[in-house]
Amino acid sequence: MAKKTKKRRIRPLALCIFQREDNIFVSRGYDAHKDEAFYRPIGGRIEFGERGRDALAREVREEINAAVADLVYLGTLENIFTYEGKPHHEIVMIYDGAFCDPAMNRDDFTVTGVDNGEILYQASWERLDFFRADDAPPLYPGGLLDLLDKTRPQSG
Repeated sequence: MAKKTKKRRIRPLALCIFQREDNIFVSRGYDAHKDEAFYRPIGGRIEFGERGRDALAREVREEINAAVADLVYLGTLENIFTYEGKPHHEIVMIYDGAFCDPAMNRDDFTVTGVDNGEILYQASWERLDFFRADDAPPLYPGGLLDLLDKTRPQSG
């Protein structure tokens, strides 16, 4: 009998850019197959029948036990990539938002994201310039820095 292959699916995600001046709050990940560290905003999968903003609030509450406020939709990015040697495809709704707890806005604030007892990531505040350097680790989804540049208020 032939082995049945698992049908690949596109994952719908909602991620939040928590911004404070020139800093964003991001999780750090690692792809052992590529031997590469990378960063990504926090959030997660949109369930069937769930709005993106509701999924985002739920995921942040589940993973880091935090409440979010002031969610504003910024745009959608398509992310086609390889992680741990396997192809993936995501449609990612990007929101801007704020933590309800002001203690989460301290420069030294870090948190461990957990889901069903499994450690998913460490997250912290990073300067946007960190991701603009030639030797910077990737910031996913691709196109995120361009989206932020287009949607950030310009000073001056």
